[in-house]
Amino acid sequence: MTQIFTLTLAPSLDSATTTAKIYPEGKLRCTSPIFEPGGGGINVARAIVHLGGQATALFPIGGPTGAHLAELLKEDGITISTLETQDWTRQNLHVHTDSTGEQYRFVMPGARLTSEEFSRIEQLVEKIPSGSLLVISGSLPPGTDVSSLTSLIQKAQKSGLKCILDSSGKALSAGLELGGLALVKPNQNELAALVGYDLDEPDAVVDAARSIISQGGAERVVVSLGPQGALAVDKYESFQVVPPPVKKMSTVGAGDSMVGAMTLKLSTGADLRDIVRYGVAAGSAATLNLGTRLCSNEDTQRFYNYLCRNNK
Repeated sequence: MTQIFTLTLAPSLDSATTTAKIYPEGKLRCTSPIFEPGGGGINVARAIVHLGGQATALFPIGGPTGAHLAELLKEDGITISTLETQDWTRQNLHVHTDSTGEQYRFVMPGARLTSEEFSRIEQLVEKIPSGSLLVISGSLPPGTDVSSLTSLIQKAQKSGLKCILDSSGKALSAGLELGGLALVKPNQNELAALVGYDLDEPDAVVDAARSIISQGGAERVVVSLGPQGALAVDKYESFQVVPPPVKKMSTVGAGDSMVGAMTLKLSTGADLRDIVRYGVAAGSAATLNLGTRLCSNEDTQRFYNYLCRNNK
């Protein structure tokens, strides 16, 4: 099995709480907060471990919030590789309201990275064994240019790493322009922005994904379709995997769970159909939970078996 590493440039300490309802001015009485690790690559690594795999999470940490984040990951059995930063790790807040069932997500800016700190991150990446999978997921910290990200990806590829990029906007566009990515997972709107035209028909979505592959941007494009599941495309085939019917409690963590599950399957040499079925199963499993909780192995396996029977 191929080794898996994840990189999170803007990690967070996430806190989740519940209140009766949200209204201005007054004091909102909340339940005791639950603290969990946050950040795209970190959650991908957590999902992989929850599913019985192994992954090492690389990320910067700073201040007491960073120390708390690292401790939570160690308690969760996640192997980590960190570097200390001047800025404190950000703390996000997720609030669920009992009266409406709505969820509010307050996301703070990521901690800034100095040029020296970013260089040390590159050095960590270059020490990863050749042939490993590297998942780069999440937003860029304030002040970090997209060119720094593409330079990091280029160095990783030269070191023999297979890179998965789960990002959006300029970061995703620049990564695809650099090319050679093992897998990307845009949603339909992000894919439309990448190709520069509306994707109103299913064939248009397939053609757009295939154009990315033909131009050498990525080997596999998995388009997230929300409640409709995912459309998977490589140079050989295209197909849609429709998720099982479930009662969703929250979509937080569904995307990271999906990427983690797909990465785990990719590390075993599975084919695209099996990779995406497992990813959709894990994403669906994550929606069963409130707050920032990710997929469970039991729920994922149950949904995966369902999809194997119904998405052949």
